[in-house]
Amino acid sequence: MPAAACRNTIDFAALAAEIRQWAAELGFRDIGIAGTELGEDETHLLNWLAAGRHGEMDYMANHGVKRSRPAELQPGTLRVISVRMDYLPAGARDGWDVLGDPDAAYVARYALGRDYHKLMRNRLQKLADRIAARTGPFGYRAFVDSAPVLERALARDAGIGWIGKHTCLIDSRGGSWFFLGELFTDLPLPLGAAATAHCGTCTRCIEICPTRAILAPYQLDARRCIAYLTIESRGPIPVELRPLIGNRIFGCDDCQLVCPWNKFATPTTEPDFAPRHRLDDSRLVDLFAWTEAEFLQRTEGSPIRRTGYPGWLRNIAVALGNAPYAEPTMQALAARQDDPSELVREHVAWALAEQRRKQAAHASVSAGPAPGAG
Repeated sequence: MPAAACRNTIDFAALAAEIRQWAAELGFRDIGIAGTELGEDETHLLNWLAAGRHGEMDYMANHGVKRSRPAELQPGTLRVISVRMDYLPAGARDGWDVLGDPDAAYVARYALGRDYHKLMRNRLQKLADRIAARTGPFGYRAFVDSAPVLERALARDAGIGWIGKHTCLIDSRGGSWFFLGELFTDLPLPLGAAATAHCGTCTRCIEICPTRAILAPYQLDARRCIAYLTIESRGPIPVELRPLIGNRIFGCDDCQLVCPWNKFATPTTEPDFAPRHRLDDSRLVDLFAWTEAEFLQRTEGSPIRRTGYPGWLRNIAVALGNAPYAEPTMQALAARQDDPSELVREHVAWALAEQRRKQAAHASVSAGPAPGAG
């Protein structure tokens, strides 16, 4: 590369074009440049927090308004370079197929492979290094879901996609199966054009949500969201929501699976996002049998580690309670009735009661009508 240039001689439009090229070489599917004004998004965030829809996620309210004011989070920030990396794994068992198999375990597509945080941070650092080689030292900070950042709003303003009615980001050319990362910078790069919304009158994501967590377009109550209940929440899953979770043991993708724009999604070519330990096609009873040592070994470098072992068993117990009655299911649950975790014991007891109820109903149907009835 040429020697670093003096900042007042830099052609920032040309630099932006080079950054886009470098990002593509580093495996980012798309890139855009946003400003730092997020006034409307800040109001939306504050209203959401005031309504308590963040549940136990106290970190969402921490740091005041730094989440919506990039220059306060990272002083000197003028622009935000937003990047996208696709994660839909090629060759994974079809999501609808897994959801339709009540004895199978559904894991959100983003969590089937290795954790994306470190991978994307490393790539962002390499991007920053390339920029510095061209411009000389500059102020920057990389983020990958690691600090209070309104990443979807910034990505929208950068032109990567629009925020859909389910609150996920959607790209008209590639759907919504992607991660986001940011590089806050003090370089006065030219701004991209903000993406415009194209959900139209479609409400499929609202209608498909198993727990009705999408209260209205762009209004998500995390306390009812299966992703929150199975990942973020550390306590008992509300009894009334357990039957609605089905066989989803880590996250939920229904709103993305049903989105028409995902017909344009293409599988990732990133090897790290390929399914590990057959998590795209595993039986609930098999995963429930993992010891804590097996859980730690098989989730090393995986987003699933976030639940912790008790949370993992809690989630699977609920799914087993929702499964059709089967003796192996009953045996698997009974083996954990005395689990050291009170959280696990509670959910196992619930699941056993559900299985016994189904067993009784099954026996009643098998017996047929009493002699002389009718």
